[in-house]
Amino acid sequence: MSAQIDRETAGVFVISATPFAEDGALDLQSTDRLIDFYLEAGVTGLTILGIMGEASKLSPEEAGAFLESVMRRVEGRVPVVVGVSAAGLDPMRRWRIDRCRPVPPA
Repeated sequence: MSAQIDRETAGVFVISATPFAEDGALDLQSTDRLIDFYLEAGVTGLTILGIMGEASKLSPEEAGAFLESVMRRVEGRVPVVVGVSAAGLDPMRRWRIDRCRPVPPA
């Protein structure tokens, strides 16, 4: 399957949760395990930072860190749909398209 969505895209796109630690901090280690679980289960795509992903509870910096963590873990293997929501157009414009491209391994 292509890592891009087009008219032929089909399958299961999981709506991912956003893992938090007990103290409320973003939990990127659990994010890696969660993404591995989804990929091993055979999903054909991921949806992140949507309403079910607790996006409204994240600062822009946390949302960016989560996005980069997911994209690094996915390594272009499946398409990732990224929710971009804000209280106005200006904050949404701050999201850059290049943040949604595969990220080289750390």
